[in-house]
Amino acid sequence: MSLSLILAACWAVAANVLAMTPSKDHHWRNAYVLIAIGIPIVGFVTWQHGPWIGMLVLAGGMSVLRWPVIYLGRWIKRVTLR
Repeated sequence: MSLSLILAACWAVAANVLAMTPSKDHHWRNAYVLIAIGIPIVGFVTWQHGPWIGMLVLAGGMSVLRWPVIYLGRWIKRVTLR
């Protein structure tokens, strides 16, 4: 197993542990930190293993952080319909 996949697995474990902890801001601060850490990890996985594995890791991250993705989609739809 490569370093990039180990980092991606550690990111997934950390995301799930953070999701189990109580939060006053509904985990948005945690989501911002996970996004900031996760983007370089996805790039590293893509660089080492190619675009297909990179897209699988990206899809896994998007499934963990689904609400920021949903809000981004709503914002893009709202901006483009103006």
